[in-house]
Amino acid sequence: MADVAQLAGVSSQTVSRVSNGFPGVTEETRQQVMAAMRELGYRPNSAARALKRGEFRTLGVITFSLSTHGNIRTLEAIATSAARHGYAVTLLPVAVPTQDEVNGAFSRLGELAVDAVIVIMEIHLLDAATVSLPPGVQVVVADSDAGDRYTVVDTDQAGGARDAVRHLLDLGHDTVWHLAGPEGSFAAQRRANAWRDALTGAGVTPPPLVRGDWSAESGYRAGLRLADHHDCTAVFAANDQMALGLLRALHERGRRVPDDVSVIGFDDLPESASFLPPLTTIHQDFAEVGRLCVESIITKIRQGGTAHGTTLVPTRLVRRASTGAPAGAREGG
Repeated sequence: MADVAQLAGVSSQTVSRVSNGFPGVTEETRQQVMAAMRELGYRPNSAARALKRGEFRTLGVITFSLSTHGNIRTLEAIATSAARHGYAVTLLPVAVPTQDEVNGAFSRLGELAVDAVIVIMEIHLLDAATVSLPPGVQVVVADSDAGDRYTVVDTDQAGGARDAVRHLLDLGHDTVWHLAGPEGSFAAQRRANAWRDALTGAGVTPPPLVRGDWSAESGYRAGLRLADHHDCTAVFAANDQMALGLLRALHERGRRVPDDVSVIGFDDLPESASFLPPLTTIHQDFAEVGRLCVESIITKIRQGGTAHGTTLVPTRLVRRASTGAPAGAREGG
């Protein structure tokens, strides 16, 4: 820094201000300092800056799956938003979501020097009484029911599921079958509960729930079973991938979509508009979930707050060609 200051003809304090992006330096002086840095090959020492500031400008992210569309999109948004705020991201995937693995992940992130942690979860790990994240670590959780113990940012799972059911009932279907996600998933539970409540609230007895595992293959297997129920005229699939497999199964069994069976998904994958037929679905704003996770964690870092709450990101219905009125309603109309 002293060499840069001497070459630029300024004080070391001015070099520090330019290096850290602080105001109070004229543009002409800033350019002089930057030119001297380039000439000398000077780069700020991030470790020294971290010790001086008391922060590392790095966010840790713990996730239990990199295979789902939602997690990847949320992670992408976290990295992009963090970069805008001048933070780097250290990713730590956890293969087996257990208490020991979570504790080990936090220990490793501590060794890697992060300022706070964002946890992307699809399972009920935080709901377990035996599970607690280390004290003194600022944490924001995405996609889980963490109660009032942690700050949570999530899609409005229940609101989206209700909109899906209401859309199909409003088209004239007597009931709506549900192809649910795996039992361990918080999102799947929220969507299934909202499906059941929406039907019950409309005075309709819910049909038996059919379970999948988020994959198109599980949707296909479930679709083969649902195709045998000729009273099944509408299906709400808990994600678009299972809806894709469902569409294939119905086609193979000669059940036309939407003439015989209406299908609606959840996610609004980029490919959903190219399904055959194009899929009606519930749009989730993964980018907004990721952005709000970063905004929340940076606020915690700067203010040191201990208050917790849940922020729900709204969903919206995207109507395409896979849903329509049931045959009886069309004939009656």
